Amino acid sequence: MKNRVTAVFFLAVCVVTGLLALHFLPSLSVGGKPLRKVDLLSDIRPDKVVPADTGTVVLPPPPVRPAFVDTCRKGMECIEDYADSTARGMSRFYEALGECERTGRPVRIAYFGDSFIEADILTGDLRRMFQKRFGGSGVGYVSVTTRIAGFRPTVRQSFEGWESHSITDSVRFDRSMQDMSNRYAFPSSGAYVQLKGDTCGVSSCYFVASDSVVLSASVNGGDARRFRVRGDGQLQSVSVEGEIGRVRWTVERFDSVSVFYAVTMDSPQGVVLDNFSTRGSGGQQLLNVPASILRRYGSLRPYDLIVLQYGLNVASEGVLDYSYYKEAMVRVVDYLKGVFPHASVLIVGVGDREMKDEDGELRTMPAVKSLVRYQQLLAAETHTAFWNMFEALGGEGSMERMVDDKLANYDYTHINFRGGKHIAGLLFEALMYGKEQYEKRKAYETE
Repeated sequence: MKNRVTAVFFLAVCVVTGLLALHFLPSLSVGGKPLRKVDLLSDIRPDKVVPADTGTVVLPPPPVRPAFVDTCRKGMECIEDYADSTARGMSRFYEALGECERTGRPVRIAYFGDSFIEADILTGDLRRMFQKRFGGSGVGYVSVTTRIAGFRPTVRQSFEGWESHSITDSVRFDRSMQDMSNRYAFPSSGAYVQLKGDTCGVSSCYFVASDSVVLSASVNGGDARRFRVRGDGQLQSVSVEGEIGRVRWTVERFDSVSVFYAVTMDSPQGVVLDNFSTRGSGGQQLLNVPASILRRYGSLRPYDLIVLQYGLNVASEGVLDYSYYKEAMVRVVDYLKGVFPHASVLIVGVGDREMKDEDGELRTMPAVKSLVRYQQLLAAETHTAFWNMFEALGGEGSMERMVDDKLANYDYTHINFRGGKHIAGLLFEALMYGKEQYEKRKAYETE
């Protein structure tokens, strides 16, 4: 056998030379994503020192900080309340919590968001924290059908006999028929939905019908109770009460235009938190929910706090000006304030999102910091409240740290359930501190 040492040596020299040459190629990208540079010496090269703020992100001027924000406890990211004289900030929600036991009705929270809160991530833990502090039980509002029934741990759901429609459908979605969750469903004879969860006190079924509808509800596997309802073309509900651990609603008879939306597991007192997550949403879709539907929800299911948490699907690499998004969301907030005149509104800023730079190093996407500022400006312009989740989690590079701590997924964008519990704790602490400070200010002003 011939000795090929010389040939192998020259081959190795050629490979090394080629790789060194690749290092000096200009930056390349595929699909808008920068490719990592070839660097044979990366393992021995000293780490590059990156300034905390390179100054490349030119942000709009911040709004004037609201009164009392400087009283925030050290280490906490407090809620910034930009309420005007109409008191559309957090005060109404704080008042409702303070009167929770006296009023004899539940304090309701509608939490809107994107896939960040899908399957009750974050909201499930936030709900438990509120219910532990102020009472209440149940998972709240659950659409009659879902694609994530096996993924949501806060409720076990089964259903059959529905033709379901969602805003995420590419065809055949009628915006004029959707509810707050951007969904609706048509029943067939015998269609049912069953929920099983922590014991609650009341379960309701929400629907629209123009003629007679017959429904039945079976609680904990017991005998079904029948409801004969005369429809009027408006959103309505029927309810059963008791110690409910499992409930099954069945559509026995319906008219040709019956539309069903949700079944709930609630409590008559304490706190009820409804999760309204829409995958891929930036929040603007809420403008397309009919005002008549929203006003009926405001009557049948009055909310004390509306939370809007969006941004994952808005932040885009290379885009720093989100004034267009702010203007669109101003219309959304004004719309919701009009149909829910008694609810406080809280804007939750987008969290951190990581991207790889040309050297393959993870960095906070510059668009995130810019979008957070525009969301803060949104709250100031609409005289609502704002919570900076980006800063609450630690700001720059916080998503990478959450991934390292097993609190987020390896897409460096979405949290997992452990991360949701962590964020829920931070937000709950900020809300309770805000309530405490509000009550102190109110006591001082009345002296």
